[in-house]
Amino acid sequence: MHLEEARQKFVQSWGALGSSWGINRTMAQIHALLLVSTEPVSTEDIMEQLQVSRGNVNMNLRALIDWGIVTKENKIGERREFFVADKDIWAVARQIARERRKREIEPMLRVFDELKNTSGTDAETKEFKRMIGELTDFTSKADGVVDKFIRSDEHWFYKTLLKLVK
Repeated sequence: MHLEEARQKFVQSWGALGSSWGINRTMAQIHALLLVSTEPVSTEDIMEQLQVSRGNVNMNLRALIDWGIVTKENKIGERREFFVADKDIWAVARQIARERRKREIEPMLRVFDELKNTSGTDAETKEFKRMIGELTDFTSKADGVVDKFIRSDEHWFYKTLLKLVK
C-alpha cells in the first residue's frame, strides 16, 4: 500500500471511529488528516482533501481548537491560516479525557447533587433517591479514574493496564 492510500485509509477509519465515540465524523477526519500531516495544513487544503465545505471545515477546526488538540499557525508572507494537531498521542488522550470530564461527567455530578435533595418519603421517591445515589457513586468513581488518568504519566498507565490484563 502506498503512503497516500494509507493516509486516506487512516483518515476514513479515524472518522468512522470518531463517529462510534460520539464525535462528528468530519471533525475526526480533520483531526486524522492533521495528525498525519508533516506540515501545517490550510483550510483550503482540508476542504480539498476531504471534499467538505469551508463552513464545515471552519466549524470543526474551531471545535478541535476548543478541545485543545489543534492549534492555529501563521506562516510569514501567507494570509491563510494553517492548522497543526498535537502529535503527542499521550497528551492528546489526556486532553480529550479532561474535556470529556468537563463536558460530561461534571455536569452529571452537579445534576445528581441537585436530585439528592428530592423530597418525599413514599416508596417511589425512596427508590428514585436510591438509584440517584448509586449513579452518583458510580459516576464519582469513574471521575476518580479519569482524574487519575489525567494526572498520571504514560508509564503508570501502561503498568496499571498490564496488571488488569493479567
